[in-house]
Amino acid sequence: MDTATKFISSGNDRLDAQLKFSAEIDKMTSILRRTLLIDGSRRENDAEHSWHIAVMALLFEEYAAEKVNILHAVEMLTVHDLVEIYAGDTFAYDTTGNATKAERENQAADRLFSMLPTEQGSHIRGLWEEFDSGKTPDAKYANCLDRIQPFFHNMLTAGHTWRNSGYTTTAAMVKKRMATVAEFMPEVYSWMEKNLDFAVKNNWLSE
Repeated sequence: MDTATKFISSGNDRLDAQLKFSAEIDKMTSILRRTLLIDGSRRENDAEHSWHIAVMALLFEEYAAEKVNILHAVEMLTVHDLVEIYAGDTFAYDTTGNATKAERENQAADRLFSMLPTEQGSHIRGLWEEFDSGKTPDAKYANCLDRIQPFFHNMLTAGHTWRNSGYTTTAAMVKKRMATVAEFMPEVYSWMEKNLDFAVKNNWLSE
């Protein structure tokens, strides 16, 4: 953002930092993912993906294997991809991209979260790190939704991303990525297995 020509200071350094951060994260709308919108019109962006799974978090709590704090999970889901503003989206099955993902995202986190007042930047970075580690029940739940949503989009767009990503994607690879769903949301995973069988049958995925 060109602060010299566009941003009018409030006269409060803390408020200015929060406002500038709020403007910066609008860039999420320009980060395109591989996932196609369900209507098939275009690829979704990071902001749409984050909104979608945050709403989904309100719906599927009853299928979690452990008690989860929905508000905390929603907090994680709204910020989990913010670092992609600078690091870019890394496709789940891009082995080369994933080899450098952690380094790129940590550098992005340093840059982005330092824009905020210290305690707020630390809080949001902590949410991002908790999600990324996937160890707490809330993080496991959030990670499940982060996997279920693009899977569902694929099933409703005839396997578009699986077929057109430019990367080899097999049913076994998808199952491996969905392991956290199998562990933490087994009833939902049973539904996913039926979908995987259908995808293989229709040549959207190879066995």
